[in-house]
Amino acid sequence: MPIQKVSKNRLLLHACCAPCSIAVINELRVEYELYVLFFNPNIHPEAEYLKRKSEVVRVCREWKVSMIDLDYESTLWEELVAPVSQKKEGGPRCSTCFRLRLARTADYAKEHGFVYFATSLTMGRRKDSTVINAIGRTIAVQFGLKFLDTNWKKGGRWETGRRLTEEWGIYRQSYCGCRFSLEEMAKR
Repeated sequence: MPIQKVSKNRLLLHACCAPCSIAVINELRVEYELYVLFFNPNIHPEAEYLKRKSEVVRVCREWKVSMIDLDYESTLWEELVAPVSQKKEGGPRCSTCFRLRLARTADYAKEHGFVYFATSLTMGRRKDSTVINAIGRTIAVQFGLKFLDTNWKKGGRWETGRRLTEEWGIYRQSYCGCRFSLEEMAKR
């Protein structure tokens, strides 16, 4: 789908999964000319990646929101997190992962004439919004864009997302996404 050039109200939302994105998409589609980008090379295994992606596709299709699907690139993710692979969830490994996904989103936004970009990552229960938003702001400066830095868990959005996920029967994953979080979840 061709994307028009710079419009002051266009926003590119990086979506990590449907449960974290549904309330965000619902809110932003009213306020902005919204496009959703799916780039999550951290998700393991690939079958899980495809399951999560199909749910984001379903939400976008239902609400007629344009969606951009970038390549899986799990090898790139593995290379980038290798130096911090033994760190616990929530530390340097996660920050590296957030940087990769937000930089790819900003790169796409810059290349296709977006002014704003955002991410649904801060909706995650175990995600530190201050870390994610700081990374987003830094990347925005590097790319000459505006980052919509929001803690999506606040303002009743988390509850709305949970309700919509249940109403729609959306697949809800039991771990963050990467192979390390899957291993940590299995140990619990």
